Amino acid sequence: MWPFPKSRKTRRSLPAFSGAGARVVRARYDAAQTTADNMRHWAMADALSADSAASPDVRKKLRERARYEVANNTYAKGIVLTIANDCIGTGPRLQLLTEDDATNRLVEAAFAEWAKAVNLAEKLRTMRMAKATDGETFAVLTANPYVDSPVAMDVQLIEADRVASPTVAMLPIQNDVDGIVLDARGRPVTYTILRQHPGDLALWQTQYDPVPADAVIHWFRCDRPGQHRGIPEITPALPLFAQLRRYTLAVIAAAETAADFAAVLFTDSPANGEAQSLEPMDVVALEKRMATVLPDGWRLGQIEAQQPTTSYAEFKREILNEIARCLNLPYNIAACNSSGYNYASGRLDHQTYYKSIRVEQTHLAEAVLDPIFRGWIGEAMLTPQLAVLKGLRALPHQWFFDGTEHVDPAKEANAQATRLSSNTTTLAAEYARQGKDWEVELRQRAKEVALMQKLGLPTGTSSTTTNTQDTTDGSVEELAQAA
Repeated sequence: MWPFPKSRKTRRSLPAFSGAGARVVRARYDAAQTTADNMRHWAMADALSADSAASPDVRKKLRERARYEVANNTYAKGIVLTIANDCIGTGPRLQLLTEDDATNRLVEAAFAEWAKAVNLAEKLRTMRMAKATDGETFAVLTANPYVDSPVAMDVQLIEADRVASPTVAMLPIQNDVDGIVLDARGRPVTYTILRQHPGDLALWQTQYDPVPADAVIHWFRCDRPGQHRGIPEITPALPLFAQLRRYTLAVIAAAETAADFAAVLFTDSPANGEAQSLEPMDVVALEKRMATVLPDGWRLGQIEAQQPTTSYAEFKREILNEIARCLNLPYNIAACNSSGYNYASGRLDHQTYYKSIRVEQTHLAEAVLDPIFRGWIGEAMLTPQLAVLKGLRALPHQWFFDGTEHVDPAKEANAQATRLSSNTTTLAAEYARQGKDWEVELRQRAKEVALMQKLGLPTGTSSTTTNTQDTTDGSVEELAQAA
């Protein structure tokens, strides 16, 4: 079973603990001490494995609550949409890296046509949103003769609820992790996919299909070794989303309660004093724009609705900042508000966010796009249009995603020219920053220059020197106005 021989060294047997009471852990670390003060805080800490901690019931409850929060909380919905749009964008683009340029362009054009026919970009955005809300997403590579492409392959999205062990009167499958059957080395072999969604209230318990792992794409973030199912990425923020909504509703309710009372009558006289007697909680009707005489000894006071409180905006900012942290989002992106940022702090926060996006796109390429491309190549070789691929054993390639726009295009252009002139970068790298293929862009530029020369138009660009002020201490609004 083990790939290496067992050690022949003898091991000392550990002394057994005696006594019926609980063990007392003696450690030099304060966090390992259990005291009366921290006992309740660590009461839910356990030693469960990754799959046991993410049991089917636990994941089902987390999915339901995450979907509810995203469907009803504008911040949660906006955060999930922003992550999907920034990660997927308008869709990935394939660049083949073989030595045959003609074959590269042929395959790239054919894959782009197929991706458009099956709405691949839209499906990838849906998968990214499901990964944040459900914790995982599945897709099955199936044959679809109705695809408007020579390659009749389609990508069918499967919700996480449908990948589950069927509750039928049968012997349990060995190494089955809620619908994922593993081999002796822990690799997925078969996925059990229910034919109907459990929420359809159908007889789904006895209707399922075992699908080979080669045809299934499973995308999730593995947080622990040995983890085979994912949990929602917004799980740590779910209680905070609830607190944010409760606090907002409480502020509105306090303001409405104060506004419901137009005015009150009060007196400084003692009880049974000189003031004229009135019935408690009696209502006095006041006409608009009319002067009136109050009872003897009574004065008219108006309630001021001092809502929202001064700490309302600060509370929302801090709790949104905490919510966005588990998703590697800066506050200004989570709140879609950069009013409190200057240029330097905005750039600094965006660097961490864009790095997490690049990591996510790399994971997407390895876990989703590469299996799709392998399946597409296998089907494309059988078509007359791409029969030339049969002789190729390996197809080195890379994926391009949408680039990010710079806040100050002039500074970025100057920095780009400096990097190119000092040979510290390449055209391929600079175009990749914008999500473009350098070969395609240079061919297009060559066509434009040739046409301009044919029409007698000037092809040179006049270099202009502009004095740009340092906007490090300026706000984002000032930078936009200057641009």
